[in-house]
Amino acid sequence: MKVVIVGGVAGGASAAARLRRLDEKAEIVMLERGPYISFANCGLPYYIGGEITKKSALTLQTPQSFKSRFNVDVRVNSEVTAVDATAKTVTVRTADGEYTESYDKLILSPGAAPIVPPLPGADSERVFTLRNIPDTEKIRDYVDEEFPDSAVVIGGGYIGVEMAENLKKSGVETTIVELSDHLIAPLDYDMACEVHQYARSQGLHLVLNNGVTGIEEKGGKLCVKLADGEIETDMVILSVGVRPDTALAKNAGLELNQRGAILVDSHMLTSDPDVYAVGDAVEITDFVTKQKGYVPLAGPANKQGRIAADNICGIPSEYKQTQGSSVLKLFDMTIAMTGVNERTAKAAGLDYDRMYTYNQSHASYYPGGHGISMKVLYEKGTGRLLGAQLVGFDGVDKRCDVLAVAIRAGMTASDLTELELCYAPPFGSAKDPVNYAGYAIENVLTGKVKTFHWDEVASLPRDGSVTLLDVRTPAEHANGSIEGFSFIPVDELRERIGELDPTKPIYVHCQSGLRSYIACRILSGYGFDCHNLTGGYRFYSLVVNEKKAMEHPCYEPV
Repeated sequence: MKVVIVGGVAGGASAAARLRRLDEKAEIVMLERGPYISFANCGLPYYIGGEITKKSALTLQTPQSFKSRFNVDVRVNSEVTAVDATAKTVTVRTADGEYTESYDKLILSPGAAPIVPPLPGADSERVFTLRNIPDTEKIRDYVDEEFPDSAVVIGGGYIGVEMAENLKKSGVETTIVELSDHLIAPLDYDMACEVHQYARSQGLHLVLNNGVTGIEEKGGKLCVKLADGEIETDMVILSVGVRPDTALAKNAGLELNQRGAILVDSHMLTSDPDVYAVGDAVEITDFVTKQKGYVPLAGPANKQGRIAADNICGIPSEYKQTQGSSVLKLFDMTIAMTGVNERTAKAAGLDYDRMYTYNQSHASYYPGGHGISMKVLYEKGTGRLLGAQLVGFDGVDKRCDVLAVAIRAGMTASDLTELELCYAPPFGSAKDPVNYAGYAIENVLTGKVKTFHWDEVASLPRDGSVTLLDVRTPAEHANGSIEGFSFIPVDELRERIGELDPTKPIYVHCQSGLRSYIACRILSGYGFDCHNLTGGYRFYSLVVNEKKAMEHPCYEPV
């Protein structure tokens, strides 16, 4: 059997290695148009910023190492320009000319290409994209040799944010321009607000809700023209997203979706019975919604490469949909997410609710702890977990991993309360933040408390028909309050219960949502109809202040 693999990196390289482990006698040919067959895509921004100091650390395998360990015929600088599905051959272009290569089975792993919008001036030598190691070298060489004072990153997704951080660490004043109202599209706006405020505190400039219309040369600088304003800068990084790189598949007659992603079944088989496709070029099915989508991530690509190899070797493996689990570093902050966000849940018609919690990453008496902001989406009625977003500085990734497993296992919020997670003061608490999220949701589902959210505060009546109550400490109250809320500290609530009217619904908040839950239980014991603000004043004020800041954006040149 002869298998030809088009493209290396995550999907293609994992497929080749798995094929060899399953079949020692198969002829395996890997064709890569670039000079590297397997490199750490996700590490590229950190090489630019100096966190990764050696370029060799980015190259996970070389043609020589792949040959010696896996006996794979790796040919770099060999671009496949055509697939003849009838003849079962591919046309390969090299510096020495073209040739054809036959196959019994073909695996396509062409990946995704950066979207380069048709902007005037985008072809400038000081405008860069980031896809591979040669792109990385161009950016790093420019920073090291030209000493730019400033940069504009167009696009606030994963790569855009990572590039902004690493340029800033290199001493370059950096602005992120994002067309939507928040960075990192998989996050909901409310969870992105904390990211925005932290990014600004680290010296990044954010221009949100604004698009780029063109780039011009202006007095030795690049002038980035915006729909509203302009920014002068020394260099530009285009990071507006990626598209499946599937011209080869289209020309071969394979079925694609409207976005251009290759249609595959659960075995990673395309519309051609002898052609498989994996990685960032393929359409996926969302694990939670069961709807089709496009999620270019390294984890799924590696799994898909392995599954394609299994099926070629007669093992009927299946790819069981994509959950979209991801994590991002921004200076010292960690941002993680899994499952669906609110936009996706609404679009899919899911009957969901949300819970915001804020707990310490480890025991509060042990030094060095940080709070973790957590938003968990769950199905009303059943409590089935649908998605989670977490923002913090310590222990965020491991909590998101736990929630990712819980979602994959079909667990409910009540199941979270029963998880026995590792505990020692330096690492966590006896009641982990994941447990707390489960408790909070379970309390709602079992009728122990009603909730309201930050975006419902403004619509609460201020005409005396309901009671609005702040139960924080005097020091917390002195640092800011919500208009219309009366103030009784939770520890004084029982002795001052007579000041409240039990015939009126009461809406309560504290700083994070925990003490106001205690207040609600006290009030419920006295017959009150009580509602607790999820996330508390901390989260409410964070989002509201961000909204106010966005009403007065600044587009001064950096």
